[in-house]
Amino acid sequence: MTLPARAENVSLVRHALAGYAQRVGMDEERIGDLKTVVTEACMNVVVHAYDDGGGPLEIVAGADDEEVTIVVRDSGHGLQPQSGTEKPSLRLGLTLIAALTTSFEIAGGTGRGTRVTARVPLAEPARNDPGPGAALTELPTAAVEVGAADLAGPVLERLFGAVAARQNLQVDRLSDAMLLTDALGESGSDSFADDRLRFIVDDHDDVIVLRIGPLTQGGAEALRNGLRLPGDASLEVLADKVGIESGDDGEYLAVTFHVAA
Repeated sequence: MTLPARAENVSLVRHALAGYAQRVGMDEERIGDLKTVVTEACMNVVVHAYDDGGGPLEIVAGADDEEVTIVVRDSGHGLQPQSGTEKPSLRLGLTLIAALTTSFEIAGGTGRGTRVTARVPLAEPARNDPGPGAALTELPTAAVEVGAADLAGPVLERLFGAVAARQNLQVDRLSDAMLLTDALGESGSDSFADDRLRFIVDDHDDVIVLRIGPLTQGGAEALRNGLRLPGDASLEVLADKVGIESGDDGEYLAVTFHVAA
């Protein structure tokens, strides 16, 4: 498909590819994932590729026995460097694409356009069954340590975003969660016990718990206070629960999100 890169054409692409995916045997849940991926990739072209919105939006789709491959490309500005203070405008979109695909690639260059290639499985991958009576502590936990404060935001953003999307957290709740984790990731490193910034994400029983630490005595409360807004408001309301836990190596700030709305 080749269409003008305008917002009203994105829905045409989405519906056409949904019909194609159904024809090649993709299950309904994965079709929903495919539509999300295509929407995010196409909107990247609509918003960023051309100054006047008049350039082409090209989409190529193919399928094999395991997945549908989508290529979305343009001939516009290409990948643009971000300023030091500017947020990537499709941060959440790229997180969703990464979480909903088996793989994705971004290619291009200044003045040479951008090409996004994404592969979405035809069916939900089989998950390992821990068996009856398996202890919660035996289930996998995502844990990352970084040694530089300026890496905290990007690492936390991608780690939590991927886990949240895997749990099918609703898009509006995912947006709330990303805003909150963004604020936590940008907090100063004065509250951390040492140079190790540790992020632990547990996802189980329709609950996602993010733990940040190890923190000095009182550091968790300081990090929590950093979520406050002018007046009596706080970004804490974006989570279902924000609490403080004690560990062998220091305090941890624990942030809980329920998957079900």
